[in-house]
Amino acid sequence: MGGVTARLASQNSNKARELARALPGWRIELLESDRMPPEEGSSYYENALAKARFGRTKAEPGEWTLGEDSGVEVAGLGGAPGLHSARWAEDGVAQVLEELRGVEGEGRIVHERRGTEGFGYDPIFAPGGEERTVAELGNEWKAENSHRARAARALLAATGYC
Repeated sequence: MGGVTARLASQNSNKARELARALPGWRIELLESDRMPPEEGSSYYENALAKARFGRTKAEPGEWTLGEDSGVEVAGLGGAPGLHSARWAEDGVAQVLEELRGVEGEGRIVHERRGTEGFGYDPIFAPGGEERTVAELGNEWKAENSHRARAARALLAATGYC
């Protein structure tokens, strides 16, 4: 089958670029809207579903829409910022680093920004089994290994579009 054009119900161009890398042959565009629905769900799934449903109201008939929500959950902060990652603090990375100052045993968040690729919390998040942050591992690594890349592979498998 040929490529697919899909609208991502988000205002985050970084997420659209990341999904486009993970969905070869797909064209991912941000949904044109002045605002997205509020993230009021009790899970990432509920927020993503609300965005996808909102996208259906704005997209052309037959056009694909994608909803997505993600966050970083830091054990040393009791799971914060979690669902509130995008709006937790003006500079969420700086806030995580500040709140983790003096906390020992947090093996997934490094204590300083490292790396130049990616976005969001990538400069301080070291995935399991890695010493380097996602921002150091790079966009190519992220396109193969991130939660968005896994979701993209599941979408491809479910739809048969590739």
